[in-house]
Amino acid sequence: MAELHDILIRPLETEKGETLRETQNVYTFEVNLRANKLEIKHAVEQAFGVKVLDVRTLRVRGKYKRAGSRYGLRSIWKKAYVHLADGHAISLSGV
Repeated sequence: MAELHDILIRPLETEKGETLRETQNVYTFEVNLRANKLEIKHAVEQAFGVKVLDVRTLRVRGKYKRAGSRYGLRSIWKKAYVHLADGHAISLSGV
Protein backbone atom coordinates (compact mmCIF):
# COMPACT_ATOMS: atom_id res chain seq x y z
CA MET A 1 0.00 0.00 0.00
CA ALA A 2 1.84 3.04 -1.22
CA GLU A 3 -0.97 5.45 -2.06
CA LEU A 4 -2.09 7.87 0.65
CA HIS A 5 -5.74 7.68 -0.34
CA ASP A 6 -5.58 3.88 -0.05
CA ILE A 7 -4.49 4.11 3.61
CA LEU A 8 -6.39 7.14 4.97
CA ILE A 9 -10.07 6.86 4.12
CA ARG A 10 -11.49 9.84 6.05
CA PRO A 11 -11.10 11.80 9.28
CA LEU A 12 -13.66 11.03 11.98
CA GLU A 13 -15.40 14.01 13.52
CA THR A 14 -17.12 12.92 16.74
CA GLU A 15 -17.55 14.44 20.19
CA LYS A 16 -14.96 12.07 21.65
CA GLY A 17 -12.57 12.89 18.83
CA GLU A 18 -13.04 16.62 19.37
CA THR A 19 -12.27 16.24 23.09
CA LEU A 20 -9.11 14.20 22.33
CA ARG A 21 -8.04 16.78 19.75
CA GLU A 22 -8.41 19.69 22.18
CA THR A 23 -6.89 18.05 25.28
CA GLN A 24 -4.27 15.58 24.01
CA ASN A 25 -3.60 16.57 20.35
CA VAL A 26 -4.96 13.21 19.11
CA TYR A 27 -6.78 12.93 15.76
CA THR A 28 -9.00 10.04 14.65
CA PHE A 29 -9.16 8.57 11.16
CA GLU A 30 -10.92 5.73 9.40
CA VAL A 31 -8.17 3.72 7.73
CA ASN A 32 -7.82 0.69 5.48
CA LEU A 33 -8.27 -2.63 7.29
CA ARG A 34 -4.92 -3.88 5.98
CA ALA A 35 -2.91 -0.76 6.90
CA ASN A 36 -0.45 -1.13 9.77
CA LYS A 37 0.63 1.54 12.26
CA LEU A 38 3.83 2.44 10.41
CA GLU A 39 1.98 2.95 7.11
CA ILE A 40 -0.63 5.10 8.86
CA LYS A 41 2.10 7.20 10.50
CA HIS A 42 3.88 7.85 7.19
CA ALA A 43 0.60 8.59 5.39
CA VAL A 44 -0.46 11.22 7.96
CA GLU A 45 3.00 12.82 7.99
CA GLN A 46 3.06 13.03 4.18
CA ALA A 47 -0.53 14.17 3.74
CA PHE A 48 -0.56 16.90 6.40
CA GLY A 49 3.12 17.73 6.96
CA VAL A 50 3.07 17.03 10.72
CA LYS A 51 5.18 15.01 13.19
CA VAL A 52 3.39 11.88 14.49
CA LEU A 53 4.43 10.54 17.90
CA ASP A 54 2.14 7.53 18.28
CA VAL A 55 -0.54 5.59 16.42
CA ARG A 56 -3.10 3.35 18.08
CA THR A 57 -5.52 1.26 16.05
CA LEU A 58 -8.63 -0.78 16.64
CA ARG A 59 -11.04 -2.78 14.53
CA VAL A 60 -14.66 -1.77 14.86
CA ARG A 61 -17.08 -4.67 14.50
CA GLY A 62 -20.07 -4.18 12.25
CA LYS A 63 -23.46 -3.91 13.93
CA TYR A 64 -26.33 -6.27 13.22
CA LYS A 65 -29.14 -4.39 11.50
CA ARG A 66 -32.64 -5.36 10.54
CA ALA A 67 -34.83 -4.18 7.66
CA GLY A 68 -38.26 -5.74 7.97
CA SER A 69 -37.84 -9.49 8.31
CA ARG A 70 -34.27 -9.49 6.94
CA TYR A 71 -31.14 -9.26 9.03
CA GLY A 72 -27.76 -8.01 7.92
CA LEU A 73 -24.33 -7.09 9.23
CA ARG A 74 -22.52 -3.83 8.59
CA SER A 75 -18.92 -4.00 7.46
CA ILE A 76 -15.95 -4.22 9.82
CA TRP A 77 -13.73 -1.12 9.67
CA LYS A 78 -10.54 0.14 11.26
CA LYS A 79 -10.04 3.29 13.35
CA ALA A 80 -6.70 4.97 14.08
CA TYR A 81 -5.90 7.38 16.91
CA VAL A 82 -2.95 9.53 15.77
CA HIS A 83 -1.05 11.46 18.48
CA LEU A 84 0.79 14.50 17.10
CA ALA A 85 3.83 16.27 18.55
CA ASP A 86 3.32 19.52 20.46
CA GLY A 87 2.97 22.51 18.16
CA HIS A 88 1.60 20.44 15.27
CA ALA A 89 -2.05 20.45 14.20
CA ILE A 90 -4.21 19.30 11.31
CA SER A 91 -6.88 21.50 9.76
CA LEU A 92 -9.83 19.21 9.08
CA SER A 93 -12.02 21.94 7.58
CA GLY A 94 -10.72 21.41 4.02
CA VAL A 95 -10.52 17.61 4.12
